Amino acid sequence: MRELIREVAKKHAILNAYRHGGKAVASAVIGKVIAELPDAKRDMKLLVSVVKEVVEEVNLMGLEAQRAYLELHHPELLERKKVAEEKGLPPLPQAEAGKVVTRFPPEPNGHLHIGHAKAAIINQEYARMYEGRLILRFDDTNPAKERLEYYEAIREELEWLGVEPDLVKNTSDDIETLYEHAERLIRLGLAYVCTCRVEEIRRGRALGLECPCRKRSVEENLSLWDGMLKDFGENEAVLRLKGDMKAKNTVLRDPTLFRIVLKPHPLKGTAYRAWPTYDFSAPIEDSLDGVTHAMRSKEYELRDELYYTILDALGMRKPILVEFSRLALRGTPLSKRRIRPLIESGKVSGWDDPRLATILALRRRGITPEAIRRFVIEMGVSKVESEPTWDLLYSMNRKLIDPKSKRLHFVPDPIRMKIENAEERVVRLRCHPSVDLGFRELRVKDEVYIAKGDAERLKVGDRVRLIGLYNVRIEEVGDEISASYAGESPIDLPKIQWVGEDRVGFRVLIPKELFRDGEFNEDSLEVSDGFAESAVEGLEIGEVFQFVRFGFCRLDSKGVAIFAHK
Repeated sequence: MRELIREVAKKHAILNAYRHGGKAVASAVIGKVIAELPDAKRDMKLLVSVVKEVVEEVNLMGLEAQRAYLELHHPELLERKKVAEEKGLPPLPQAEAGKVVTRFPPEPNGHLHIGHAKAAIINQEYARMYEGRLILRFDDTNPAKERLEYYEAIREELEWLGVEPDLVKNTSDDIETLYEHAERLIRLGLAYVCTCRVEEIRRGRALGLECPCRKRSVEENLSLWDGMLKDFGENEAVLRLKGDMKAKNTVLRDPTLFRIVLKPHPLKGTAYRAWPTYDFSAPIEDSLDGVTHAMRSKEYELRDELYYTILDALGMRKPILVEFSRLALRGTPLSKRRIRPLIESGKVSGWDDPRLATILALRRRGITPEAIRRFVIEMGVSKVESEPTWDLLYSMNRKLIDPKSKRLHFVPDPIRMKIENAEERVVRLRCHPSVDLGFRELRVKDEVYIAKGDAERLKVGDRVRLIGLYNVRIEEVGDEISASYAGESPIDLPKIQWVGEDRVGFRVLIPKELFRDGEFNEDSLEVSDGFAESAVEGLEIGEVFQFVRFGFCRLDSKGVAIFAHK
């Protein structure tokens, strides 16, 4: 039974490793083995032991060897993977080629995050799938929050993501049209101006009590509406829909359609004072813009009935609503209302702080637009709520950057190693083990520096290989390491990272989970100082590279990089 478990485990471990950047996870492999060999559950101790042993072996193989094994022994598994990657998004309901119109409606009150990226990419993918059109519509109807800088910032972030809309517009440009539709609802007796205090409105909606203002005549409401447009102050009046105050769905309990905001609008200044809510503007704008499929996150699901109620009341064309789950990343806040206080309090440095999942932060870490797109499509348009870790995004990014990233040496917390009988030499190393990215040269005399973590594992008599250099025997261990030259042959020895004569001080910022168990993680940004080989000085700001046995990084400034992932 042991050998059978081992055979099946090896197949699944190699496939799991190959799909996730070369590293298999034992728990995932155990599940696969049990599914294929149910009898293996009878001896879980044996099963776990064999799988862990196999996973350790597989994780030492490398991606090329893993793929070669699958091509030789299990090519059908690679074919299944290819089909899954090409599957893409499921078809849209009632969609016709050449007629689909989608839209992405961000509010210009902050920078985009990966949740916005999901919405934008899904809308674009569907528009392209059906040879249709994508509209970028800025939902800018709350002057209290909008900022001029974010209009252009959002466009630039979408461009970096590869999202190119066919039309760009602002809801604020249609304010007069929205006024006309509001007045029409008033004349139809379907909307009224409410002059109650905010607290009274909330209480009435909570208890299902009709507002006294509901009984006003059309003429009274038109007069008050005129006042809202011309001279009322903030909180003096709102326009409400005559919904159903007894509805179980509280969204329908006379929702607000317009409110007064006196703060200057970033595009319209003080020309307008009454501004629509998203509940009112979204269905009308979607209908007028020719949107066929309005996609939005599941949080709006209860508002679907209101969306269609407004369009029915106005006799307007109705788009098809398509909801999907919101994208959440474990330990990482996405909503702007949670990010902004972190910035204002100084807990994070700004919208591009590498611990965040904003587009600016992801770009700064070295996450590629294509990785984000693949991640979004993998998540799909399911309504099932999930909170994936960063690992899936990292694995997709790794596959994209691995062939293009130079390999360099870095030792954090460096410890000096003196080497007896070592000749001075210049070592010529490849910048990538399998792709032609050139070479670099490292000068070595009779000492090198190794990472403190490696040094702490050494003991007298150990033999180790300095990667790409030669073997050494450990003679003495202390604040410094004494060693002796022990030959050139690359025999099977533990490998240690090092830097030699050509070294420069270097710092790596390592972002971690911003929140743990709901609390801000004070240790969410680790700083790792050490020595790097001087070839780092030839990198360009923004270049992504790999520190061998440390991880992928992106050069943020001279002498400083941000850790992306393993």
